[in-house]
Amino acid sequence: MSTAEMTAAKGATLSRKEKWSRRGPLLPALIFTIIITQAPFLATIFYSLHSWNLLNPGSWGFIGLSNYVDVFTDSEFYTAALNTVVITVGCVLVSLALGVGLALLLDRPFFGRGVVRTMLITPFLIMPVASALLWKTSMLNPTYGLVDAVLSPIGLGGIDWVGEHPMVSVLAALVWRWTPFMMLIVLAGLQSQPRDVLEAAKMDGATHWQTFRFMTLPFLRRYIQLAGLLGSIYVVNTFDEIFMMTQGGPGIATTNLPYYLYQRVFQGFDVGQAAALGVVVVILTIIVATFALRAIFTAISGKEVSE
Repeated sequence: MSTAEMTAAKGATLSRKEKWSRRGPLLPALIFTIIITQAPFLATIFYSLHSWNLLNPGSWGFIGLSNYVDVFTDSEFYTAALNTVVITVGCVLVSLALGVGLALLLDRPFFGRGVVRTMLITPFLIMPVASALLWKTSMLNPTYGLVDAVLSPIGLGGIDWVGEHPMVSVLAALVWRWTPFMMLIVLAGLQSQPRDVLEAAKMDGATHWQTFRFMTLPFLRRYIQLAGLLGSIYVVNTFDEIFMMTQGGPGIATTNLPYYLYQRVFQGFDVGQAAALGVVVVILTIIVATFALRAIFTAISGKEVSE
């Protein structure tokens, strides 16, 4: 072997050592993450291929894809999936609209802005269970609720919102909790917008609406998309509000996929079918999140290229 080859081999060895010296400290965290996240998922896949009902200990056995067939042939699954879409889309759209409006208000200087900002953020800091109980007992109660007290003078009092309009009630509680989250993301975008551009538009005679429509809104596009994506990922897993307010009812009118999964495990005690349902929900969530992330990255990269 020539001197040049020996030098190259030695350099390659040192390069590998340097790489492993940098990667080595990260291995424990990587192994821990794999154990915590992937091991339970693999166990879920294993259980989904077996029949196991906790009320029938002798039911254990390998059944292949039968649990998945049962999931996709169950009409309640499609109702729960539709309810999940309605809850997620409705909550995210309304929260985004309110969040953008509140962010625009907080972006203007006024006396007590810090106090108002803190008060608007508060709903997001409340525990979901406490928030659901607050809306069910203090806000929407047909006898002594705050909504009833406000609507009674115009002849709309005495409405059992949770019983007669369960989906609206759940959406109201979710929108109240997630609007501050959307507001914070949009507000961060507003505060990063160059002020000289806005001043130039004002000097050119642009109205407030024109400035918002043609300058502020396009600038906020990536922030609104990010808020919508993160909000969708969180809201699609909603469980607390449904469990505390409607129990998925009346019937299955407000049952979403997480609550439907809960029913299969803790009310039907069918571990195998619940595991199959869990795998299906995870795969659907990954598919939706992947497309959403690609859309956001495409928009951001296109924006950067144009700039």
